Amino acid sequence: MRALTPAEVLFDGEVQPAVLPPCDHYAGSEKLMKKSLALQAQLGPVFDITLDCEDGAQIGREAAHAELVASFIGGEEDRFGRVGVRIHDFANPSWRDDVRIILRHARKAPAYITLPKIRSVFDAAEMVAFVEASRCEAGIQKPIPCHLLIETHGALAEVFELAALPGVEALSFGLMDFVSAHNGAIPDTAMRSPGQFDHPLVRRAKLEIAAACHAHGKVPSHNVSTEVRDMSVVANDAARARNEFGYTRMWSIHPDQIVPIVAAFAPRADEIELAADILLAAQAAQWGPTRHGDTLHDRASYRYYWSVLRRAQAIGQTVPESARALFASDESPGGS
Repeated sequence: MRALTPAEVLFDGEVQPAVLPPCDHYAGSEKLMKKSLALQAQLGPVFDITLDCEDGAQIGREAAHAELVASFIGGEEDRFGRVGVRIHDFANPSWRDDVRIILRHARKAPAYITLPKIRSVFDAAEMVAFVEASRCEAGIQKPIPCHLLIETHGALAEVFELAALPGVEALSFGLMDFVSAHNGAIPDTAMRSPGQFDHPLVRRAKLEIAAACHAHGKVPSHNVSTEVRDMSVVANDAARARNEFGYTRMWSIHPDQIVPIVAAFAPRADEIELAADILLAAQAAQWGPTRHGDTLHDRASYRYYWSVLRRAQAIGQTVPESARALFASDESPGGS
Protein backbone atom coordinates (compact mmCIF):
# COMPACT_ATOMS: atom_id res chain seq x y z
CA MET A 1 0.00 0.00 0.00
CA ARG A 2 1.33 3.45 -0.95
CA ALA A 3 2.28 5.70 1.96
CA LEU A 4 -0.21 8.58 2.16
CA THR A 5 1.15 12.11 2.52
CA PRO A 6 0.00 14.75 5.05
CA ALA A 7 -1.74 16.76 2.33
CA GLU A 8 -3.88 13.73 1.49
CA VAL A 9 -5.04 12.79 4.97
CA LEU A 10 -4.93 15.75 7.36
CA PHE A 11 -7.45 18.16 5.87
CA ASP A 12 -10.56 16.02 5.30
CA GLY A 13 -10.73 16.94 1.61
CA GLU A 14 -10.37 20.69 2.27
CA VAL A 15 -7.74 22.84 0.58
CA GLN A 16 -4.63 23.24 2.71
CA PRO A 17 -4.09 26.66 4.30
CA ALA A 18 -1.99 28.94 2.13
CA VAL A 19 1.73 29.27 2.86
CA LEU A 20 3.68 32.27 1.57
CA PRO A 21 7.20 33.63 2.09
CA PRO A 22 7.25 35.36 5.51
CA CYS A 23 8.26 38.84 4.29
CA ASP A 24 6.42 41.15 1.91
CA HIS A 25 8.81 43.92 0.83
CA TYR A 26 7.38 47.11 -0.71
CA ALA A 27 9.15 49.12 -3.41
CA GLY A 28 7.66 52.19 -5.07
CA SER A 29 10.36 53.86 -7.19
CA GLU A 30 12.33 52.44 -10.11
CA LYS A 31 15.55 52.61 -8.08
CA LEU A 32 14.06 50.71 -5.15
CA MET A 33 12.43 48.16 -7.44
CA LYS A 34 15.78 47.33 -9.02
CA LYS A 35 17.49 47.19 -5.64
CA SER A 36 14.81 44.86 -4.26
CA LEU A 37 15.01 42.50 -7.23
CA ALA A 38 18.80 42.36 -6.91
CA LEU A 39 18.48 41.52 -3.22
CA GLN A 40 15.93 38.80 -3.97
CA ALA A 41 18.32 37.32 -6.51
CA GLN A 42 20.98 37.25 -3.79
CA LEU A 43 18.88 35.90 -0.90
CA GLY A 44 16.52 33.71 -2.90
CA PRO A 45 12.69 33.63 -2.79
CA VAL A 46 12.57 33.99 1.01
CA PHE A 47 10.64 37.24 0.57
CA ASP A 48 8.11 38.62 -1.87
CA ILE A 49 8.41 42.00 -3.57
CA THR A 50 5.35 44.22 -3.93
CA LEU A 51 5.81 46.87 -6.61
CA ASP A 52 3.69 49.81 -5.51
CA CYS A 53 1.33 51.65 -7.84
CA GLU A 54 -0.64 53.29 -5.01
CA ASP A 55 1.96 55.33 -3.12
CA GLY A 56 4.66 55.00 -5.78
CA ALA A 57 2.86 56.78 -8.64
CA GLN A 58 2.93 60.55 -9.05
CA ILE A 59 -0.47 62.18 -9.53
CA GLY A 60 -1.15 62.41 -13.25
CA ARG A 61 1.43 59.75 -14.10
CA GLU A 62 -0.45 56.69 -12.87
CA ALA A 63 -0.49 54.93 -16.24
CA ALA A 64 3.22 55.49 -16.83
CA HIS A 65 4.01 54.10 -13.39
CA ALA A 66 1.87 51.02 -14.03
CA GLU A 67 3.80 50.45 -17.26
CA LEU A 68 7.06 50.73 -15.31
CA VAL A 69 5.83 48.18 -12.79
CA ALA A 70 4.75 45.84 -15.59
CA SER A 71 8.20 46.01 -17.15
CA PHE A 72 9.74 44.37 -14.09
CA ILE A 73 7.23 41.51 -13.75
CA GLY A 74 8.45 38.42 -15.55
CA GLY A 75 11.61 40.12 -16.73
CA GLU A 76 15.16 38.84 -16.36
CA GLU A 77 15.42 40.28 -12.85
CA ASP A 78 12.23 38.48 -11.73
CA ARG A 79 13.96 35.14 -11.22
CA PHE A 80 11.54 33.38 -8.89
CA GLY A 81 8.07 34.55 -9.87
CA ARG A 82 7.52 36.10 -6.44
CA VAL A 83 6.83 39.67 -7.51
CA GLY A 84 3.38 41.15 -6.87
CA VAL A 85 1.85 44.59 -7.23
CA ARG A 86 -0.26 46.96 -5.16
CA ILE A 87 -2.78 48.91 -7.24
CA HIS A 88 -4.80 52.02 -6.38
CA ASP A 89 -7.80 51.74 -4.08
CA PHE A 90 -11.45 51.32 -5.07
CA ALA A 91 -12.25 55.04 -4.77
CA ASN A 92 -9.43 55.98 -7.16
CA PRO A 93 -10.38 55.89 -10.85
CA SER A 94 -6.93 54.51 -11.78
CA TRP A 95 -7.33 51.07 -10.19
CA ARG A 96 -8.93 49.41 -13.21
CA ASP A 97 -6.30 50.86 -15.53
CA ASP A 98 -3.58 49.58 -13.18
CA VAL A 99 -4.93 46.05 -13.57
CA ARG A 100 -5.36 46.27 -17.36
CA ILE A 101 -1.93 47.79 -17.99
CA ILE A 102 -0.06 45.35 -15.75
CA LEU A 103 -1.78 42.23 -17.08
CA ARG A 104 -1.38 43.31 -20.71
CA HIS A 105 2.23 44.50 -20.54
CA ALA A 106 3.93 42.23 -17.99
CA ARG A 107 5.78 39.24 -19.44
CA LYS A 108 3.89 37.00 -17.03
CA ALA A 109 1.22 37.38 -14.39
CA PRO A 110 2.18 38.94 -11.05
CA ALA A 111 2.39 36.58 -8.09
CA TYR A 112 -0.53 38.48 -6.51
CA ILE A 113 -2.36 41.80 -6.64
CA THR A 114 -2.77 43.77 -3.41
CA LEU A 115 -5.99 45.76 -3.04
CA PRO A 116 -5.63 48.67 -0.59
CA LYS A 117 -8.09 50.55 1.63
CA ILE A 118 -10.86 47.99 1.33
CA ARG A 119 -14.01 49.45 2.89
CA SER A 120 -16.51 46.63 2.44
CA VAL A 121 -17.04 43.14 1.11
CA PHE A 122 -18.81 44.72 -1.86
CA ASP A 123 -15.71 46.76 -2.81
CA ALA A 124 -13.41 43.76 -2.43
CA ALA A 125 -15.68 41.40 -4.36
CA GLU A 126 -15.95 43.84 -7.28
CA MET A 127 -12.18 44.32 -7.42
CA VAL A 128 -11.46 40.59 -7.18
CA ALA A 129 -14.01 39.90 -9.92
CA PHE A 130 -12.43 42.56 -12.15
CA VAL A 131 -8.97 41.04 -11.65
CA GLU A 132 -10.36 37.64 -12.62
CA ALA A 133 -12.18 38.98 -15.70
CA SER A 134 -9.09 40.90 -16.80
CA ARG A 135 -6.97 37.80 -16.28
CA CYS A 136 -9.25 35.80 -18.58
CA GLU A 137 -9.34 38.60 -21.15
CA ALA A 138 -5.53 38.73 -21.17
CA GLY A 139 -5.34 34.97 -21.76
CA ILE A 140 -3.56 34.27 -18.48
CA GLN A 141 -4.10 30.64 -17.60
CA LYS A 142 -4.05 30.57 -13.79
CA PRO A 143 -6.05 32.76 -11.39
CA ILE A 144 -4.13 35.62 -9.78
CA PRO A 145 -4.47 35.68 -5.97
CA CYS A 146 -5.60 38.93 -4.35
CA HIS A 147 -4.29 40.30 -1.05
CA LEU A 148 -6.56 42.70 0.85
CA LEU A 149 -5.34 45.58 3.00
CA ILE A 150 -7.41 45.92 6.16
CA GLU A 151 -6.99 49.53 7.25
CA THR A 152 -10.52 50.96 7.53
CA HIS A 153 -13.35 50.57 10.02
CA GLY A 154 -15.55 49.00 7.37
CA ALA A 155 -13.02 46.33 6.45
CA LEU A 156 -12.39 45.37 10.07
CA ALA A 157 -16.14 45.10 10.70
CA GLU A 158 -16.43 42.60 7.82
CA VAL A 159 -13.05 40.93 8.13
CA PHE A 160 -14.36 37.35 8.42
CA GLU A 161 -16.48 37.82 5.29
CA LEU A 162 -13.47 39.30 3.49
CA ALA A 163 -11.29 36.35 4.47
CA ALA A 164 -13.94 34.00 3.10
CA LEU A 165 -13.97 35.57 -0.39
CA PRO A 166 -12.83 33.22 -3.18
CA GLY A 167 -9.72 34.52 -4.89
CA VAL A 168 -8.36 36.11 -1.72
CA GLU A 169 -5.06 34.65 -0.51
CA ALA A 170 -3.99 36.99 2.31
CA LEU A 171 -5.15 39.84 4.53
CA SER A 172 -2.66 42.53 5.55
CA PHE A 173 -3.06 44.99 8.42
CA GLY A 174 -2.50 48.65 7.50
CA LEU A 175 -1.58 50.04 10.93
CA MET A 176 -0.86 53.65 10.00
CA ASP A 177 -4.12 54.27 8.14
CA PHE A 178 -6.08 52.36 10.79
CA VAL A 179 -4.74 54.56 13.60
CA SER A 180 -5.26 57.73 11.53
CA ALA A 181 -8.88 56.71 10.87
CA HIS A 182 -9.58 57.23 14.58
CA ASN A 183 -8.99 60.98 14.22
CA GLY A 184 -6.69 61.36 17.21
CA ALA A 185 -8.58 59.03 19.53
CA ILE A 186 -5.65 56.60 19.31
CA PRO A 187 -2.29 58.30 20.10
CA ASP A 188 0.50 58.30 17.55
CA THR A 189 2.53 56.04 19.84
CA ALA A 190 0.31 53.20 18.59
CA MET A 191 1.90 53.57 15.15
CA ARG A 192 5.19 52.17 16.43
CA SER A 193 6.55 49.79 19.04
CA PRO A 194 5.83 49.02 21.78
CA GLY A 195 2.56 50.98 21.59
CA GLN A 196 1.30 49.12 18.52
CA PHE A 197 1.12 45.93 20.59
CA ASP A 198 -0.36 47.55 23.70
CA HIS A 199 -3.26 49.78 22.62
CA PRO A 200 -6.53 47.83 23.04
CA LEU A 201 -8.11 48.95 19.75
CA VAL A 202 -5.00 48.11 17.76
CA ARG A 203 -4.59 44.76 19.53
CA ARG A 204 -8.22 43.96 18.75
CA ALA A 205 -7.71 44.74 15.05
CA LYS A 206 -4.59 42.58 14.82
CA LEU A 207 -6.30 39.66 16.54
CA GLU A 208 -9.49 39.90 14.47
CA ILE A 209 -7.52 39.85 11.22
CA ALA A 210 -5.38 36.90 12.27
CA ALA A 211 -8.40 34.95 13.52
CA ALA A 212 -10.34 35.57 10.29
CA CYS A 213 -7.40 34.39 8.19
CA HIS A 214 -6.89 31.20 10.14
CA ALA A 215 -10.62 30.46 10.07
CA HIS A 216 -10.56 30.50 6.26
CA GLY A 217 -7.08 29.19 5.43
CA LYS A 218 -5.69 32.59 4.37
CA VAL A 219 -2.34 34.20 5.24
CA PRO A 220 -2.33 36.95 7.91
CA SER A 221 0.30 39.59 7.09
CA HIS A 222 1.43 41.92 9.87
CA ASN A 223 1.95 45.64 9.41
CA VAL A 224 5.28 47.32 8.83
CA SER A 225 7.78 48.30 11.51
CA THR A 226 8.69 51.97 11.13
CA GLU A 227 12.15 51.41 12.66
CA VAL A 228 14.84 51.50 9.96
CA ARG A 229 18.03 51.73 12.04
CA ASP A 230 17.78 49.36 14.99
CA MET A 231 17.03 45.97 13.48
CA SER A 232 16.59 44.41 16.93
CA VAL A 233 13.33 46.39 17.15
CA VAL A 234 12.20 44.96 13.81
CA ALA A 235 13.15 41.44 14.90
CA ASN A 236 11.20 41.87 18.14
CA ASP A 237 8.17 43.23 16.28
CA ALA A 238 8.21 40.20 13.98
CA ALA A 239 8.61 37.77 16.86
CA ARG A 240 5.68 39.32 18.74
CA ALA A 241 3.55 39.31 15.60
CA ARG A 242 4.21 35.60 15.19
CA ASN A 243 4.15 34.37 18.77
CA GLU A 244 1.48 36.61 20.34
CA PHE A 245 -0.82 37.46 17.45
CA GLY A 246 -0.66 34.47 15.10
CA TYR A 247 0.78 36.18 12.02
CA THR A 248 2.85 34.22 9.51
CA ARG A 249 4.00 37.10 7.31
CA MET A 250 5.05 40.75 7.73
CA TRP A 251 5.67 43.83 5.62
CA SER A 252 9.07 45.38 5.03
CA ILE A 253 9.77 48.93 3.84
CA HIS A 254 13.57 48.89 4.09
CA PRO A 255 15.96 46.25 2.71
CA ASP A 256 17.66 45.86 6.11
CA GLN A 257 14.34 44.71 7.61
CA ILE A 258 14.03 41.65 5.38
CA VAL A 259 16.54 39.30 7.01
CA PRO A 260 15.38 39.84 10.63
CA ILE A 261 11.75 39.39 9.57
CA VAL A 262 12.48 36.14 7.74
CA ALA A 263 14.55 34.87 10.68
CA ALA A 264 11.78 35.65 13.17
CA PHE A 265 9.16 33.72 11.23
CA ALA A 266 11.37 30.80 10.22
CA PRO A 267 11.03 27.55 12.21
CA ARG A 268 14.10 26.64 14.25
CA ALA A 269 16.24 23.68 13.17
CA ASP A 270 15.16 21.65 16.20
CA GLU A 271 11.48 22.38 15.40
CA ILE A 272 11.98 21.13 11.85
CA GLU A 273 13.71 17.96 13.02
CA LEU A 274 11.00 17.25 15.60
CA ALA A 275 8.24 17.83 13.05
CA ALA A 276 9.90 15.47 10.58
CA ASP A 277 10.31 12.72 13.20
CA ILE A 278 6.70 12.95 14.35
CA LEU A 279 5.23 13.02 10.84
CA LEU A 280 7.32 10.13 9.57
CA ALA A 281 6.24 8.05 12.55
CA ALA A 282 2.62 9.03 11.88
CA GLN A 283 2.92 8.03 8.23
CA ALA A 284 4.37 4.66 9.25
CA ALA A 285 1.36 4.21 11.56
CA GLN A 286 -1.07 5.03 8.71
CA TRP A 287 -1.82 8.32 10.44
CA GLY A 288 -3.18 6.73 13.59
CA PRO A 289 -2.13 7.92 17.08
CA THR A 290 1.58 7.69 17.90
CA ARG A 291 3.91 8.44 20.79
CA HIS A 292 7.07 10.53 20.62
CA GLY A 293 9.04 10.41 23.85
CA ASP A 294 6.47 10.94 26.58
CA THR A 295 3.96 12.76 24.37
CA LEU A 296 1.01 11.30 22.49
CA HIS A 297 0.14 12.64 19.04
CA ASP A 298 -2.81 12.36 16.67
CA ARG A 299 -4.08 14.19 13.59
CA ALA A 300 -4.53 17.49 15.45
CA SER A 301 -0.85 17.71 16.34
CA TYR A 302 0.14 16.22 12.99
CA ARG A 303 -1.47 19.24 11.28
CA TYR A 304 0.59 21.55 13.48
CA TYR A 305 3.88 19.83 12.67
CA TRP A 306 2.99 19.69 8.99
CA SER A 307 2.60 23.48 9.05
CA VAL A 308 6.12 23.71 10.51
CA LEU A 309 7.58 21.71 7.62
CA ARG A 310 5.61 23.63 5.01
CA ARG A 311 6.81 26.98 6.38
CA ALA A 312 10.38 25.69 6.44
CA GLN A 313 10.18 24.49 2.86
CA ALA A 314 8.60 27.75 1.69
CA ILE A 315 11.76 29.69 2.58
CA GLY A 316 14.25 27.05 1.53
CA GLN A 317 15.27 25.78 4.95
CA THR A 318 16.83 22.34 5.14
CA VAL A 319 14.25 19.63 5.63
CA PRO A 320 15.61 16.16 6.54
CA GLU A 321 16.01 14.10 3.39
CA SER A 322 13.90 11.32 4.88
CA ALA A 323 10.97 13.75 5.18
CA ARG A 324 11.08 15.22 1.67
CA ALA A 325 8.73 12.59 0.29
CA LEU A 326 6.04 14.00 2.59
CA PHE A 327 5.71 16.89 0.11
CA ALA A 328 4.94 14.62 -2.85
CA SER A 329 1.40 15.90 -3.32
CA ASP A 330 1.74 19.34 -1.72
CA GLU A 331 0.69 21.99 -4.22
CA SER A 332 0.52 24.98 -1.86
CA PRO A 333 1.81 28.41 -3.03
CA GLY A 334 4.92 27.96 -0.92
CA GLY A 335 5.14 24.22 -1.42
CA SER A 336 7.14 22.08 -3.77
